Amino acid sequence: MQGIAHAIKEHAARLGFDACGIAEARQVEPQQRHCYARWLERGFNGCMDWAARYCDVRDNPQLLLDGARSVIMLALNYFPHRLQPAGAPQFAYYAYGRDYHEVMRERMRLLAAFIAQSTGETARCCVDTAPLRERYWAQQAGIGFIGMNNQLIIPGKGSYFFLGAIITTLALPADEPCRLTCGECRACLKTCPAHALSEDAAVDARRCLSCLTIEQRGQLPSWVGQVMGNRVYGCDACQQCCPHNRAAQPTSVVDFAPSSDFLNLTIAELCDLSPERFRSLFAHSAVKRTRVEGLRRNASLLAANLGITKPH
Repeated sequence: MQGIAHAIKEHAARLGFDACGIAEARQVEPQQRHCYARWLERGFNGCMDWAARYCDVRDNPQLLLDGARSVIMLALNYFPHRLQPAGAPQFAYYAYGRDYHEVMRERMRLLAAFIAQSTGETARCCVDTAPLRERYWAQQAGIGFIGMNNQLIIPGKGSYFFLGAIITTLALPADEPCRLTCGECRACLKTCPAHALSEDAAVDARRCLSCLTIEQRGQLPSWVGQVMGNRVYGCDACQQCCPHNRAAQPTSVVDFAPSSDFLNLTIAELCDLSPERFRSLFAHSAVKRTRVEGLRRNASLLAANLGITKPH
């Protein structure tokens, strides 16, 4: 099956994916299952109740597709060509352009169709929408390793990549897992503004600004305003300080390019953002995840931090 595996990787490259690796579809290793269970026991999932659901499926990708034999992992670069002005209300880089769910899914479906047409086997695409450990399987598939910041780091390329998985009934030769580690580097632990990272690479979502500004509904903890800086959606601090991202190259995916309207957003506009304007700006953006109420909440807190009591 080496021939078809090579053909799949070649086709993935033609579709624009920056990395493609293959792992055997099997139960997650016991140590990793224990680490995840311990993460939940500590309450580190915070407001992300969904993280505690379907743990049996999360532990075994074969439960996502009958007869699954292989997990094909894919990575797509999203590092932007143009960045927001330093003084603007900051959004995480991954949310600059079109929603990655849409972009990844379109390309992955083409690859799944290629597999089906070439082999007659079944394939299921998962883009952050199924209980699947994407980073774990990307490491098992040899694409990269999970860093201290809990991001998937691709050697020589960095961590600004979306991940997607195609689970298939096609039996393929597995790639060697990536065995690299962060070594003695602790840059992300020292840089995280909310101290959400720990030595065991477990992120405490109750303190993570990405989780709080995006997933949290209702009022934010009172201390968030003291550490959020000028971030209004997500946080890239643990990636921006990572030495591996010194090699980051801008994406070639046009869909991930930010619009001029996005780059010109101000705190005042976000504070007064109407539902109609929100839908116009973010209809095909990952930012819609936080809803207009959440984005206005974040912007209002940011305005208060800067002493802007009446944005204009």
